[in-house]
Amino acid sequence: MATLADIGLAAAINILSAFVFFVVFAVLRLQPFNDRVYFPKWYLKGLRTSPARGGPFARKFVNLDFRSYIKFLNWMPDALKMPEQELIEHAGLDSAVYLRIYLLGLKIFVPMALLAWTILVPVNYTNNTLELEARYNNVTSSDIDKLSISNIPQASNRFWAHIIMAYVFTFWTCYVLRKEYETVALMRLQFLASERRRADQFSVLVRNVPPDPDESVSELVEHFFLVNHPDHYLTHQVVYNANKLAELVKKKKKMQNWLDYHQLKYTRNNSKRPLTKTGFLGLCGNQVDALDHYTLEVEKLSKEIAAEREKVASDPKSIMPAAFVSFKTRWGAAVCAQTQQCRNPTLWLTDWAPEPRDVYWPNLAIPYVSLTIRRLIMAVAFFFLTFFFMIPIAFVQSLASLDGIEKVAPFLRPIIDIGFIKSFIQGFLPGIALKLFLIFLPTILMIMSRFEGFISLSSLERRSATRYYLFNFVNVFLGSIIAGSAFQQLNSFIHQSPSEIPKTIGMAIPQRATFFITYIMVDGWAGIAAEILMLKPLIIYHLKNFFLVKTEKDREEAMDPGSIGFNTGEPQIQFYFLLGLVYATVTPALLPFILVFFGLAYVVFRHQIINVYNQEYESAAAFWPDVHHRVIVALVVSQLLLFGLMATKQAANSTPFIIALPVLTIYFHMFCKGRFEPAFVRYPLQEAMMKDTLERAREPHVNLKSFLQNAYLHPVFKSADDDDEDDDDVDEKWDNESVLVPTKRSSRRNTPLPSRISTTSSPSLPEVHEDSQP
Repeated sequence: MATLADIGLAAAINILSAFVFFVVFAVLRLQPFNDRVYFPKWYLKGLRTSPARGGPFARKFVNLDFRSYIKFLNWMPDALKMPEQELIEHAGLDSAVYLRIYLLGLKIFVPMALLAWTILVPVNYTNNTLELEARYNNVTSSDIDKLSISNIPQASNRFWAHIIMAYVFTFWTCYVLRKEYETVALMRLQFLASERRRADQFSVLVRNVPPDPDESVSELVEHFFLVNHPDHYLTHQVVYNANKLAELVKKKKKMQNWLDYHQLKYTRNNSKRPLTKTGFLGLCGNQVDALDHYTLEVEKLSKEIAAEREKVASDPKSIMPAAFVSFKTRWGAAVCAQTQQCRNPTLWLTDWAPEPRDVYWPNLAIPYVSLTIRRLIMAVAFFFLTFFFMIPIAFVQSLASLDGIEKVAPFLRPIIDIGFIKSFIQGFLPGIALKLFLIFLPTILMIMSRFEGFISLSSLERRSATRYYLFNFVNVFLGSIIAGSAFQQLNSFIHQSPSEIPKTIGMAIPQRATFFITYIMVDGWAGIAAEILMLKPLIIYHLKNFFLVKTEKDREEAMDPGSIGFNTGEPQIQFYFLLGLVYATVTPALLPFILVFFGLAYVVFRHQIINVYNQEYESAAAFWPDVHHRVIVALVVSQLLLFGLMATKQAANSTPFIIALPVLTIYFHMFCKGRFEPAFVRYPLQEAMMKDTLERAREPHVNLKSFLQNAYLHPVFKSADDDDEDDDDVDEKWDNESVLVPTKRSSRRNTPLPSRISTTSSPSLPEVHEDSQP
């Protein structure tokens, strides 16, 4: 049981760690040779070409202007200066709205903390229930627990204060959520209306194209949309299974990098040709001449790439029953994406195409019929992952306590009894142990999402975020409460009657707030401060810069700005929403720690978004309904937990009044879902028509076809590794739009329009007889 002294020590350690991280960051960011690590976004935008100027030596290596070190924390106010509209133009709407999640936390919890500490803390503290329980029933507690609801006696009228505050907190949270949902929905519509032309605004992804014995997928897609969208269809790009080709291109790039590295090494020292080993990572195997070896490897891979390209282009099996279809107007794309295309609802499935940089190309090659099976397999796998993770979570909880450590290692008892060590173990060890234990979870969940077959990076991250949140809720929240309470009150469980166990659990659940306080300080204070240091990208950049960089392009590729990491960042934020809403009425002492997290994280991530992160895609804040939904879930959980807690307190007169809270909250969620969510899943036809009309007025002669025809061509066909001849072939393929061919299908003869690949009429036209059908 962590005492107030233990929490104080943990706070001191984490505050000192955060301060050290900030000081080290402030020094490193001023050094010219780190400029591309801490300001990569400005380099990628072409707005920064060299570090801050100084003397000749300082410009290249070290900043010798000592006045700049005095104001080492200036980056904090600088991060807050950029207006939100300018931030949207600079970093995109996704980044700006992501920051609003932290602001949402501050808007919700600042008034909550003031009210809770003004009203609930005095109500809880002016009792002696825990002292009596410790004296007569061996129930352990700490000074912080005296500020919680556990310190109120059974059947007390003081519980009315908690119920009233639960209503106040619920109404305030719903009010803030509604205002924020409305604001973000308006920001999304304005962003889409003001945004420049993008390929995904005119394109849909059609999947599950039915097989046809007489026509290829490309011909079938073209004829279908010429018939059903004759006034708006423009062009299409079929989906190729180019995964093997992509692997070969990636491998060739790797071999080319090694060849460049050894050539650079040889130019620096001509007296000795570089050698390498052919085994794993060049550490084992036969020793050979590095230049000859990698030259042969690159030539070999170039031939394999050419052969695979030819295979993909000529083999019908390489073409998937899917295509990106582009339209002449946004209105036409919106109609197609949001309607059913044929009588059978399982065929010709259309949805908005992700923007080209958002497409996760490997998953486009997965047959659509296998997606349901894949997702079922991953659902079962996630269930067992979550279930079996409870065992190590309980083990960590048992070891992260004095009794658990003494049982496993009794020889450490003399050391543990030292005051500082004891406070360190109880105030710091549980949080850091849990943080380290979950370090590989995001990678596992992302692999599972990829296996499920989602076709965009944004959907992959949103699915991974959903599972990360569920895992945190079941294991970190519920698992820590149940396991921690059991270990903490084990002596009380053993020596009391079974009828008293629910009462003990009811008092033990609020007492787990001390564990979550230590976790918040480790993860939300020191962890956020460490984020800005970017230690891993710093080391990797300098290693690449020392060994591999030869040109300015190489130096740009050595930069690793990263991105927000929605799959890990958003579930982390939602976990703090859950803790704050659950413990606001139960243990208000936790709220100030959460406020520090939201304030610190807002400043840090605002700086990172402005100067560092280069977002991989732009979804126009499509993730906000998930944010809203999870806050609602946390609110309902907090209400149900309070109801159960009151039931153990024998507050029969006041407890029934809590039942209305979940009902009102769910009704509020349904209202917001119907009122605001359509703006995030559908595109209004009125908005699409307005955008099209304005564009036609401003650019009446724009060549939309040239803009769209290669937008969704697989990157391996547009990479720099392609031959010029291949590029010419691709351009010729798209330029020959006046060449037409008749439809080959004998099963459907009423196509009213000719194909754009033929000069003859469609066989269904009057002048063509049935017996002339090919």
